Amino acid sequence: MIDQSFWQGKRVMITGHTGFKGTWLTIWLSSLGAEVIGYSDAAPSKPSMFEVTCASALCTPIQGDLLQYERLLNTMQKYQPEIVFHLAAQPIVQTSYQDPIGTYRANVLGTVHVLEAVRYTPSVRIIVNVTSDKCYANDGLGSYAFSEQDRLGGHDPYSASKACTEIVTTSYQQSFFNGQKGNDQRLASVRAGNVIGGGDWAEGRLVPDIVRSYEQGSPLIIRNPKAIRPWQHVLDPLHGYVGLAEKLWEDASYAEAWNFGPMQEPTHTVHHVIERMMTLWGEKLTIVTDSVQAPYEAPILRLDSSKAVSKLDWYPKLSTQEALEWTVQWYQHYAAGGQMLTFTLTQIHTFMTKVRGAHGNVT
Repeated sequence: MIDQSFWQGKRVMITGHTGFKGTWLTIWLSSLGAEVIGYSDAAPSKPSMFEVTCASALCTPIQGDLLQYERLLNTMQKYQPEIVFHLAAQPIVQTSYQDPIGTYRANVLGTVHVLEAVRYTPSVRIIVNVTSDKCYANDGLGSYAFSEQDRLGGHDPYSASKACTEIVTTSYQQSFFNGQKGNDQRLASVRAGNVIGGGDWAEGRLVPDIVRSYEQGSPLIIRNPKAIRPWQHVLDPLHGYVGLAEKLWEDASYAEAWNFGPMQEPTHTVHHVIERMMTLWGEKLTIVTDSVQAPYEAPILRLDSSKAVSKLDWYPKLSTQEALEWTVQWYQHYAAGGQMLTFTLTQIHTFMTKVRGAHGNVT
């Protein structure tokens, strides 16, 4: 599904390149021969994947806030990217309860700034806007896997901000991009499940919390052990984003919304993921369920990715078990003092071997 020759010399801008997914995407596209320009605030955690992999050497890193519109516009016009992946966001549900104003500013107004800057940068041909599986109006019952045509919504500020971002995306598609007024810039949105993998140290996410408990020898405090999520390794949705950009380059009809979630296996509870990670790590943790009632999070979330399967020929290459294995291997390699850029590239190349096994014409 990925054509390395397509990416050779392509100028690609990634907003949020210092984040977890942004760093993985930076390393992957750089390995494919793309010229990556990153635009982001400082790395979001200590440690961070961006720093431990020395990813700054693989891109042109620009530090800036999406709310600084003139700086963003000037950066885009200076470097003249051909493809933009917009990942920068406030990504944590619990943080959105603590700072709803900052969440809406970053996720909604930040996206407006990116799309406005693209409008005034004619070199940009493709924009992939990364939103979230939480953009759907979720009743929490779990009897339904959300497809791209389902109603948008969100109980918590984070989810609502991502629904708003999807509405903004649709407005720009219909008002400015995708052939409107002669503008052939092509905008699509992508919605992934709960992404895991090595290099995530964000507060309030399950896998980083597990890793910190091992590092600090402290109990693991969890909020909702029975919550069900569509867990997937970070490389699976990124594979979808990259392949979608290639399709968009050739065909504007792909400029719409896309789900990328796990397929053909059950989604798993938080408790199941913890148990599997402890088995893989080879050491038990003391688990404490937080007695303080946390703000609401949907207990069940499922995605229907059949559209991506049928129209993009995309499907997950790693099972949940494999995703957890690769994640634990990454963190244990880091804990042992390993060279993390090399190890990350090894996992990317192994993943691409799986892709080649399914598609003989990719590189």
